[in-house]
Formats: sequence, structure tokens, C-alpha cells
Amino acid sequence: MLLVLENISKHYTVGDTIIRALDQVSISVDEGEYVAVMGHSGSGKSTLLQIASFLDKPTTGSILLRGKKVENYSENEMAGLRNREIGFVFQQFNLLPKTSAIENVALPLVYANVPAQERTARAEDMLREVGLGDRLKNTRAQLSGGQQQRVAIARALINNPSIVFADEPTGNLDSKSGEEIMDMLDVLHKKGKTIILVTHEADIAHHAKRRIVMRDGHIISDSKDRKKKV
Repeated sequence: MLLVLENISKHYTVGDTIIRALDQVSISVDEGEYVAVMGHSGSGKSTLLQIASFLDKPTTGSILLRGKKVENYSENEMAGLRNREIGFVFQQFNLLPKTSAIENVALPLVYANVPAQERTARAEDMLREVGLGDRLKNTRAQLSGGQQQRVAIARALINNPSIVFADEPTGNLDSKSGEEIMDMLDVLHKKGKTIILVTHEADIAHHAKRRIVMRDGHIISDSKDRKKKV
């Protein structure tokens, strides 16, 4: 197993009330899986993503990456783990506004202490892979929504992460751009990349081969596509 969450709970205290965002949730994800996590607002899917991607720590429970427990890592250790192992694609793109596409893509390599010349070369190659070889110097304001999300995907892949997390990746896109982004994620999966997608849209979730549905901090269903017989 690549990633395992064991009996994960996440509780918040608001006044005298305890909010159970996640309650004893367990999932395992194999290398190369394509998983969609679904649910309405407040279901716990975003909290699950934050914990699974090491952006937050659980109240109780264990997180294992390749069999190694990581939930008690320090903040610096978690940051290093995210930079090495995790790629993020967000609904809001999260690009630096006055920074070129190539500089946005190269940013994770800065934190990995990769030399400047190598950073630029790798970022340029990655942007060409996502079809933006002619937009290297463009800033966020000079790119369409679909192009911004392509930059975000290039940035997510620049360190060759073990897992790509996509949080509502088509939420701010028109239908055509959304289809193009999902086609890109499909290609990444076919190349063997592990993808965990968070969405509330059934048609987006059906790109994945496994679908987890959440409600009130619990997993209520976990299903995989059946392999077709040849």
C-alpha cells in the first residue's frame, strides 16, 4: 500500500460544541490508483484531503506512507514530505500573481534546493508537456482559466510526486476547459500516477476507477470499477 489512513478522526471545538469533521475513517490507496472522494459540503471530504496530503494532522489515528508512520512528524518534516511526495492541483489554481508560468512551475524545486539552471530547464520541459510551451513568460493575468490550471498541473508534477491530489480541479472552469483538464488527469493515471480527486460532481468522479462517498465525517460507500473480461 502506498498510503494508509487508520482510524482517522479530526475534531474541532467551537465554544462548547465538538465538531467531528472525520470520525474513525480508514482507507488504503495502492500505487497507481485513481480515487475520487465525493460528498456534499460538510461531508468531511476536504478534511480528509488535508490530512491525507499532510497539510493537517489528525486528532487521533495513524497515517502511513509506504508503511512508515508520519502523523507525528514535525512541521518541517511534514513540509519536506509534501514537497517530495505530494503534488497539488487546486480549484483556485493558487498561482503567484506577478510571477511567470515558468517561475510558478519551478517553485517546488526552489524548496528542494535544485540549482537555478536545472529548475528553469525542468519547468520549461514540464510546461511543454502540458501544451504551454508558448506561454512560458506569461503571468496569471495573461492566461485563461484552463491555461492556469495546466500551469498548476505542471507545478504539481515537477518533483515527480508519489500522489497527485486534485481538489475540485474543474470547479472554476468552463465545460470545455474542464474536460481538457480531466483528460490530462486521465492520461497521468494511464502513465501510472496515483491520483486522489475531491469533487461533488458525479460526472467528474466517474473519471476515477474508485469512488469513495462521504457523509457527516464517515465513509458510506467505497466502490471500484469492475475490470472488463477480455
